[in-house]
Amino acid sequence: MSQNHTSTIEQRLSELGIVLPTPAAPVANYVGAVLTGSTLVVSGQLCFDAAGKLAPAHIGKMGDSATLEDGQAAARLCVINVLAQVKAVVGSLDRVVRCVRLGGFINCQPDFAALPQVMNGASDLIVQIYGDAGRHARSTIGVAQLPLNALVEVEGLFEIR
Repeated sequence: MSQNHTSTIEQRLSELGIVLPTPAAPVANYVGAVLTGSTLVVSGQLCFDAAGKLAPAHIGKMGDSATLEDGQAAARLCVINVLAQVKAVVGSLDRVVRCVRLGGFINCQPDFAALPQVMNGASDLIVQIYGDAGRHARSTIGVAQLPLNALVEVEGLFEIR
């Protein structure tokens, strides 16, 4: 079977029913990702769907009308968008040696305490995709506001071969 043009990671994404979107263009004076040496830093990505839109369930604050499942789904979309940036910069997701770190920003009410559970939507998916190489350090922070009133934003740090 000839699979020369399909990477192992892209096959895994396909098996999971995930199609990487076109990476979101920066909305200010920054770039989506920076590769320096073997380190790739990906700017914070919002929970845009494949069409580049924020679903109504992914707008607002955790602790208001958004459910834990909404937050986890939003975090999952963020990491899909992080991977779209990775692919745009390095060409193949198989060049990722490991996900070193994910940073999660959760738009939430001051008393919302389930930040780690929301961020697990991103962490669980990156581990599902990369296995042990997806196990990463992580910070998860509750914030008062995110761009476009998005529910979640996730940034990433990767080692690249």
